[in-house]
Amino acid sequence: MDVSSSSPAPHSGDYAGPPPVLVAASSDRALDHAAAAVEAAGFRLAPVTIEEAADRLAIQVAASAVWVEVDEDGGVLLDRLLDRIDAEAASGRYPAVVAAPAMLIDAIAARLTDANVELLVDPTPADRAAALAIATATRGGPARLHDVASEPSAARLRQLSDEVSRIAATLARLSVGPGSPAANRNEAPAKSGPVPAVDIETVRQVIRARRLRARYFDEELFADPAWDMLLDLLQAEIAQLRVPVSSLCIAAAVPATTALRWIKTMTDAGLFLRRADPHDGRRVFIELSRAASEGMRRYFGEVGRAVVI
Repeated sequence: MDVSSSSPAPHSGDYAGPPPVLVAASSDRALDHAAAAVEAAGFRLAPVTIEEAADRLAIQVAASAVWVEVDEDGGVLLDRLLDRIDAEAASGRYPAVVAAPAMLIDAIAARLTDANVELLVDPTPADRAAALAIATATRGGPARLHDVASEPSAARLRQLSDEVSRIAATLARLSVGPGSPAANRNEAPAKSGPVPAVDIETVRQVIRARRLRARYFDEELFADPAWDMLLDLLQAEIAQLRVPVSSLCIAAAVPATTALRWIKTMTDAGLFLRRADPHDGRRVFIELSRAASEGMRRYFGEVGRAVVI
């Protein structure tokens, strides 16, 4: 499929259905992946190349969503496109989905901060379908063309739905109420007194103990990405190391797409902070906020050297 030659004219008001999903793809193969999800969901497809996308966005009257599918690094052109999409998604113009290989996590995550942009890493067809459904849920998207429950990927779709619901509920608990980290991110922690010193070896023992469970049980039984990332960032803070997004995704011990959702949730809740790499504009570091750091240190101060799993 030729990405550029198949591009239809911008959406106009003479179509009775919803606006199309504008798909910017880095190759024909990438376009095929995105097109399968878009067309299966019953949306019209408006494909363009990465090079054409910015000009197309300027004249596109409406879009149900914007989808960027890349299988290679688009360099400066991709960076500019992602910056624009992040800003326009934040303004409410459209939701967006960006799908990319794991090697581009840092470069892409550095440019995407808005909650209306969903970042998928090495996604499966089910991941793409779920992301599009989430992105268009508030846009009055068309009904599914077939019974999702009858598809082989139904279990994965249900899992993704449960995962997103859990994250949303967690964010609601963290960000609502006078005692929440989000409300108090710039205030002193509730407990007074000196913050206990934490030995880095104690933190490492806890992390090793958690990983040891995977030798005897299915890892998914104990998936707790929020806690795993808090531990990893505390360890890095004590060792005075910086943690890029890609490394934190590995520490979360869940699929990268899931880890990225949790990083976004924890950042929105005021537990994580994003720091731009002063030497590399295509990378950001994640660190604990002051409140999260003190909370983790006080926690370890209370449990002492007990083995915590």
